[in-house]
Amino acid sequence: MSHFDELPRRDRNHEIEDKAIAAFQMRLNESGAFILQATDRKDYGTDCQIEVMADGRATNARVHVQLKGTESALNANGSLSVEVRRTNLNYLLMQPYSVYVSYHVPTGSLRIRTAESVAHQYEHGGTNWTDQESLTVSFVEELTVKRLGRLADLARAGAKSSRDRRVGEVGVAATDVSNHVLKSPPDVHVPEDPALARKLLVQLYEKNADEVISAGFAKFAAAFGAGSDEMGICYMSEINLGMDGISHHPERIEEAIRFFRTRLTDDRHQVGDLHYTIGNAFHALHNEQEAKRAFEAALADPALAASPELAAQVHKNLGSSYALLGDHEQAVDHYREALQLNPDLAEAHNVLGIHYVRLGKYEDALHHLDQVVFSDQKQGRTSAVNGWRANVLFNLGDGRAAFREINGLVAQADRLRWIWPWCRRLVAGFGRANVDNARQAVPFWQRYARANPEEPAGRWELLMTTFYLRGQGEDVAKSYSEFRAEFDHHIAYVDADNAALPWDRLGHWAQDDEDWAEAERCFRKAYELAGGEYGYCLAIALMELGRFDESVPLLLDQAQTVQPDAMSWFQLAAAYASLCSWLEAIDAYERALALDPDYALAMFDLGGAHWNSGDAATAAEVWASAIARFPDHELSAKLRRDFPLLFSDPAAGQTGDGAR
Repeated sequence: MSHFDELPRRDRNHEIEDKAIAAFQMRLNESGAFILQATDRKDYGTDCQIEVMADGRATNARVHVQLKGTESALNANGSLSVEVRRTNLNYLLMQPYSVYVSYHVPTGSLRIRTAESVAHQYEHGGTNWTDQESLTVSFVEELTVKRLGRLADLARAGAKSSRDRRVGEVGVAATDVSNHVLKSPPDVHVPEDPALARKLLVQLYEKNADEVISAGFAKFAAAFGAGSDEMGICYMSEINLGMDGISHHPERIEEAIRFFRTRLTDDRHQVGDLHYTIGNAFHALHNEQEAKRAFEAALADPALAASPELAAQVHKNLGSSYALLGDHEQAVDHYREALQLNPDLAEAHNVLGIHYVRLGKYEDALHHLDQVVFSDQKQGRTSAVNGWRANVLFNLGDGRAAFREINGLVAQADRLRWIWPWCRRLVAGFGRANVDNARQAVPFWQRYARANPEEPAGRWELLMTTFYLRGQGEDVAKSYSEFRAEFDHHIAYVDADNAALPWDRLGHWAQDDEDWAEAERCFRKAYELAGGEYGYCLAIALMELGRFDESVPLLLDQAQTVQPDAMSWFQLAAAYASLCSWLEAIDAYERALALDPDYALAMFDLGGAHWNSGDAATAAEVWASAIARFPDHELSAKLRRDFPLLFSDPAAGQTGDGAR
C-alpha cells in the first residue's frame, strides 16, 4: 500500500453523533410539534435550536437542545448517565425550557432531561456542586412524540406570556408604564417537571394568588394537560376572580363548568363540593338561576353535613343569588343560616352588613361589618368592607371614625380603582355636614386633586369646603389674596356649569373684606357663567362702587323675574334714588311695601323719595305713618329731631303764646 493511501480515520464519535442527529430529527418529524431550525456553528453548549410549530405555522418559540450520543451501558436501574461540563448547564439555563437529549446507540432510544431539573437536583443534593468541573446527567424519561408535544405547548405558552407582557407595556402611555408594571401579576415560570409545577400551583392557591395563577393558566395547562385534575385548581382560581368581578377570561369559567360537571359521576370527588364550585362559576357569569340550582344541589348532598364550614359558605352564596334575583327575604334567611353554622363566617357578616346599609339600619349594619375579619387581603375584600364601614359611620354621625377608614382606603387607591370614586362620593355627601367633617375633608380633597389632577369634582369640593369653613367662622389660615391664587389654580379645571357658585363665594369673601372692586370682578364672573340670581350680588357691588346706572338693569331683572321679593324691589328703589329718578324710586318702594308691609326702612325711604321729589306734604304723611307704626325705630327719633315742626302736636300750639 502506498503511503499516499494512508488517510484520516473517521472517529467513532462522529458516527455516534450522526446517529443521534438522525434519530432526533426523525422523532421531531414524527411529532409535528417542532422543526429543527438551527445548529450552532460555534457550539458553546447548545447543539441546536428547535422551533415550535402550531397548526403548520412557525411560531418563533424556540427550545435550546444539547444532544448527546453514547454507547455506554445502562445503569442498574435502567437509567442512562452522561457527563457534561458545569459551564454547559449554565449556558443552557440562560434560555427557558432548555433540554438535554441523549441517544443510546445499543438500544436505539432517545431520552430527555430538562436543564432545570438537573439544576434542581444539584441545588438540593447537599453538595457544593458549583466548584465541580463536570456534572452527571441521568436520563430516565423517554423522548416520545407525546413528550415533545408537551414540551412544545409549554415553550409556546411561555413565549406567548413573555410576548404579551412586553407588548402590553409597549401599548401603555409612557406616564402610566410604572403603574401598569406594578399592577400586573408576576410572570410566574412554570417548571417543565409536572411534580414541581404541581407544588408551585398548590402553594399559589393556598396563598390566594388567583391573579398569578390566571396569568400562568396556559403554562399550567401545558405542564399538566388541559383535562388533568390539577387544572381544577386553575379553574377555581379563575372562578374566584370572576366572583370578584376581575376575571378577564369568562371563557375559562365556562370551561370550568364543563370540567367540574364531568367529575360529578367520579367517585373520587365529593358531589356537594363540585356543585358548590359549579354554582360559584355560574355566579361569576351572572347566571343566578343556574347558580341557585347548583347551590341547592350542593345542600342536598348528605355528605355536606360533615362539613359545616363548607355548608355555611354554600348558604351564604345561595343567599347572594337570591338577593340578585330580587328575593331579599330568602337571601337574609340563608345568610343567617350560614352564621348559625359558622358564626365567624366573614362573608356572611359582610353581606348582612351591606343588606342593613341599604335598609338604612346603620347600627345593625355596623354590628355585622365590625365582625368581618378576612384572613387575607384577597382582591381587596377587606378594603371593600372598610368602604362600607365609612358609609355607615358617616350616617351614624361619627365623621372622625369615617375619615379614619377613608384615609386607610386611599393608601390603596393606586391598586384598586373603585376607591377614589367611592370616597369622593362619600366625602362630597358628608364633608360639609358639620365643621368637624369639613376640617378633615380639606386634606382629603387636596390628596384627591393631586391623585386625580384632571378631575374637576375634587377641585370644586376643595374650594366649597374652604368657603364652608370660613362661613362657619373657622380660621382657614389664608388671606383673601393667598386663597385667590389657590382658587385661580383650581377653578381653571371646573366646567362652566359648576364654576359660578365658587366665584360667587369668592366674591362674598372680598365683600367681607370691603374690597368691592374685587367683589364686583368675582360676582360678574358668576353672573356671566350662570346669570339668574347671581345678578343680585353683582348689582349690589356696582352700587357700592357708585355705578348705579349699571346696577339698575340687573336689579330690575331680579325684582321682576328672578326673585321678585321685597328686598329686590327695595334695592332697585335705592338705585333709582341714587340716580335721582324719584318717580321710579317711589314706585319701587311701594312695590316693596306691598310685598312686605312691615318693611320699616322701605317706608321711611319712601317718605324720603317724596321729600326729595319736592312733595313735602306726601313725605310728611308717609313719615307720620312710619313713626306711628315703628315708634321705636331709630329713624323715628331722627325725623322728630330733624323735622320737629312736621310732627309737633297742633293742639299744643293753641295754648299760651306759643314757642318762637
